[in-house]
Amino acid sequence: MRPSAVLPKVFLYREPIDFRKSFRGLAVLVEQELGHNPFDGYLYAFTNRQRNKIKCLFWEDNGFVLYYKSLSEDKFHWPKPDEELVTLTGQQLNWLLDGYNLNAMQPHKKRHYESCF
Repeated sequence: MRPSAVLPKVFLYREPIDFRKSFRGLAVLVEQELGHNPFDGYLYAFTNRQRNKIKCLFWEDNGFVLYYKSLSEDKFHWPKPDEELVTLTGQQLNWLLDGYNLNAMQPHKKRHYESCF
């Protein structure tokens, strides 16, 4: 499952967050810190301090969708602009999830494993 490539707007929250936050905690962060309405249908993406995990929050008609991805060895190339919030398209978000550095358009290496242990 992936966020749609045709999402109207995607917001990347630049600062790392506490990944113990559930959809409620993330929705409160969107509302109180960003001043946005979390029910407007935009997707909000957050990362942890190590930049190896992403959580996405999206309101879909009658409930929140929470998307989570954890990288095994690499880090996400999180944009570092001066603004607190970065705006992307749905396609750019999917490139980021695929491991692309959006500035250089260079992907992560593909990883292959035989077992979880």
